[in-house]
Amino acid sequence: MKKQTQEQPFSENKKQNRPRSKRHQPRGLTFLYEDDYILVVDKASGLLTMSNAKERDRTAYFALNNYVRKGNAKSRKRIYIVHRLDRDTSGVLVFAKSESSKRFLQDNWSGFTKKYYAVIHGTLEQKEGILSSYLAENSVHRMYTVDDPKKGKLAKTGYKVIRESKYYSLVEIDLLTGRKNQIRVHFADAGCPVVGDKVYGESVKSIKRLTLHAGIMTILHPKSNEWMTFEAKLPVYFNSLLNR
Repeated sequence: MKKQTQEQPFSENKKQNRPRSKRHQPRGLTFLYEDDYILVVDKASGLLTMSNAKERDRTAYFALNNYVRKGNAKSRKRIYIVHRLDRDTSGVLVFAKSESSKRFLQDNWSGFTKKYYAVIHGTLEQKEGILSSYLAENSVHRMYTVDDPKKGKLAKTGYKVIRESKYYSLVEIDLLTGRKNQIRVHFADAGCPVVGDKVYGESVKSIKRLTLHAGIMTILHPKSNEWMTFEAKLPVYFNSLLNR
């Protein structure tokens, strides 16, 4: 893998982005970058990445397949899922436009940089550090921490507190491993669950959404082998919570 260098985030106004058909522009997705090999979007909270048993059509995958086919069901064009974001997590989501691009991105995925942002309940005593534990999954697909390394997989979450208020903290997170729900489990274990987390935290009627956002991602382009950084702006709602 090539040495990573600092790159400026790509925006939808950069000349590298191809023109898009507004007619087939999907709802809930803001385009960050597109070329013949990858398609990068900012996914809204509440939208599935791919279908599940209850929902088939209202997903990022379905909408973007329709977009690249321009509504032509017979078109052979398609996109390929590289990774996923939970339904209620917003932010940078990368798709491939070919099987070979998908394999390249997935083969190199552990070496890419993924930076998240979250609003958590309360304040952390240590303002910067690494949360680490072994995670396992129970029969209802909920993740939990175990003491025995043989019963779980190591998960490491780097964090830095960047703003605090009376009730909440905004943290910048470096995803050092890619375990399911690891950010949510780690902050819940630390006594400061992610705001809006109904599974690992508390359900509060006044909270509108899960405050977890995939803010910045740096990847290697599958064709040029150059480092590219994509950034999805922090949702306005995060700051409005801190200003309460």
